[in-house]
Amino acid sequence: MVRIAAEFIRGFRSLHFVGPCVTFFGSARFPETHPHYDLARKTAAAVARMGFTIMTGGGPGIMEAANRGARDAGGRSIGCNIELPMEQRPNPYLDRFVEFRYFFVRKVMLVKYSYAFVVLPGGYGTLDELFEAVTLVQTGKIHDFPVVLMGRDYWAPMIEFIRGRMVEAGTISADDPNIITVTDSPEEAVAVLEREAVKTFGLVRTAVPRRRWFLGE
Repeated sequence: MVRIAAEFIRGFRSLHFVGPCVTFFGSARFPETHPHYDLARKTAAAVARMGFTIMTGGGPGIMEAANRGARDAGGRSIGCNIELPMEQRPNPYLDRFVEFRYFFVRKVMLVKYSYAFVVLPGGYGTLDELFEAVTLVQTGKIHDFPVVLMGRDYWAPMIEFIRGRMVEAGTISADDPNIITVTDSPEEAVAVLEREAVKTFGLVRTAVPRRRWFLGE
């Protein structure tokens, strides 16, 4: 219990001043040459130009691509890395990173400082992060957070299952699929964030060289 509490405190202290973030989730296994890596990099650059800090799990693959996109755009780049039996080193495009022992503490940090989630193709970990975020929105634990899925072809069977089987079976409400926006367009992702994050939360851009957002009154 002491170790868990200490990890929460260390995370809160390290990330307290990062500003409004957009968190990118996705596979650690995609190389630099993969189309999804390129899509993550371009989208993160576009989001960073809006003034958001880009936050990821801090590792390779999609996480690296998103942090790299932030660097490309001159934005801020944060990583919440995880200790694993097979070492996952922080990627080289981070302005700051915090390392965690526990997945659940790390997920709290990824959610706490974010105003939106962008999810690219990934495996079990990505699905875990995606559905935890969607569940928090669905249950009202977090309000009006946009969740953007990118990589239409990859996600198509899952979206069909959600909109078809789950709604038909009554395990979710008919409007629950609307929590998720699916697109392959960085421009559309930015438009969703502008509409559902910036305006909804009353974020105001600061007049500094590295544009940042803060909550308006």
